[in-house]
Amino acid sequence: MKRSERLVAMTNFFLEHPRELFSLPYFVNRYEAAKSSISEDIDIIDGMFQKMGIGELTTVSGAAGGVQYIPDLSKENANHCMEELIELLKDPARILPGGYVYMSDILGHPKHIREIGKVFAAAFHGLDIDYVVTVATKGIPLAYAVAQVLGVPVVIIRRDPKVTEGSTVSINYVSGSSRKIQTMVLAKRSIEEGSNVLIVDDFMKAGGTIKGMMNLMQEFNATVKGIGVLAEAEDEDEDRKVDDYISLLKFVEVDEVKQTIQVSKGNYFI
Repeated sequence: MKRSERLVAMTNFFLEHPRELFSLPYFVNRYEAAKSSISEDIDIIDGMFQKMGIGELTTVSGAAGGVQYIPDLSKENANHCMEELIELLKDPARILPGGYVYMSDILGHPKHIREIGKVFAAAFHGLDIDYVVTVATKGIPLAYAVAQVLGVPVVIIRRDPKVTEGSTVSINYVSGSSRKIQTMVLAKRSIEEGSNVLIVDDFMKAGGTIKGMMNLMQEFNATVKGIGVLAEAEDEDEDRKVDDYISLLKFVEVDEVKQTIQVSKGNYFI
């Protein structure tokens, strides 16, 4: 390969394998190049990643060492991503009966969900995470986007047990929106005891569902290292059950009469 071709191939390789450790001999054999040339290539790619604000290549020394791509996203890039989403969410056609806002198209769009995943991964950059945890159903694509960047598995909490998942652990919780007692369940083999988890959800009002997920994690002796929500509702004297969390967007006001939606950036940007 010419160097220009090898740089393209290696850049794509690192982007496709975030947080995975590869030895220099691996690249020497893969691209049939000298070790010194591969080292120079890695320095060039690392410099470009950092210049673009999308992460860095780190080197781990020792016999079992190597190089790995650590994804990140600069605040400038994150701001640009959220500004695009805010413009989309301001559309009054999104207003649903009851003051809800239609967001399923955004959560189902590969481009948007991929960018949101990068922002969340950057927000929790540096944390030791073993699993990304969410509750079915709208949080699932969001959780997978975050997990792909962090390079960890996704764990999905469900409302009803599935016979294909074996024995489960279940708890009751108070839904923040309906104030009803609901149930969430998780297969016993989903999470190893003592793991570190990141909880991700698409929307939070009073935080009842997220609090329920936190309580369920206690049943597995898991440590909640972080909580991320795509959007939160403006706190209007709500008895919010969760304090320590990161939000990317905030719905300040949804007026069904005036047909207006006011959206701002979440607390991650404060």
